[in-house]
Amino acid sequence: MLASFSIVPLDKGVKLGAHVAGIISLIDESGLDYRMGPMETTVEGGYDEVMDLVKRCHMAMRGISSRVITSIKIDDREGASGRICGKIADVEKALGREVKK
Repeated sequence: MLASFSIVPLDKGVKLGAHVAGIISLIDESGLDYRMGPMETTVEGGYDEVMDLVKRCHMAMRGISSRVITSIKIDDREGASGRICGKIADVEKALGREVKK
């Protein structure tokens, strides 16, 4: 499954890069395949491992913030794997060219 999520501490001002970096470190250490985007990060793996990671990331941010908003989108397709890159490859194939990454 793919899960795209963002975690926002509401009491840390407008510059969040240092706080996001801590979350990205947790994601990187998980060993799951992931892609960081400008507004959310997408991870790929089994349901339990992905949901556990999202929970750990949320709780890590909650440890430094009194109020946290976590948004999650899930694409859970039976039998699918390699979709973190495959979905982009499918669009590029249809376009006949690469897209910006």
